[in-house]
Amino acid sequence: MTDITLKCACGTVKGTAYDVSPENGLRVVCYCDDCQAFANELGRGTDTLDEFGGTDIYQMAPGRVTFSEGNDQLRCLRLTKKGTTRWYTACCNTPIGNTASSSVPFVGMIHTIMDDEGIRDQTLGPVRSYVQGNHAIGDLPPEKYNKGFPIGITLTIIWKILGWKISGKGSPDPFYGEDGRPVCKPKIVNEAS
Repeated sequence: MTDITLKCACGTVKGTAYDVSPENGLRVVCYCDDCQAFANELGRGTDTLDEFGGTDIYQMAPGRVTFSEGNDQLRCLRLTKKGTTRWYTACCNTPIGNTASSSVPFVGMIHTIMDDEGIRDQTLGPVRSYVQGNHAIGDLPPEKYNKGFPIGITLTIIWKILGWKISGKGSPDPFYGEDGRPVCKPKIVNEAS
């Protein structure tokens, strides 16, 4: 297991993802239109999305994430009122990750916050699945195409979330306060939805 330094593009927000390994999380590339919209909303599509619009994400327990500097720069948004909570930094709009709620011990950490260039495959393991390929930009290679989430990957992450909940690895959660609310008020991008 390895600890990965977390650092935003300008260096204001810093932290650590602890005990990272292929066994302690799940690495996927998501091509969904929401992940693309998030990166583009922040003006960070170029350095977040791959050539097909995919985002490299490591799904892990939020209790293994801490921020040591720049906590006041954490921000979140939802593309719709009830959508996924998507975290980023106010200082330079670096995408951090995605969460569901305080009751679901899960964060999908986006590669842009991880200071692990060159050793990502070694620390996070290979990409286990490519998901939401029906939203990819251009012609996605067949080996990367899955219309949604393959059942095996879905069951794996559900199993991991249950384990994190039972073992208490969901807390302390740097994204939610003790009251269960996000540490900052989410900006709603599309109020009409």
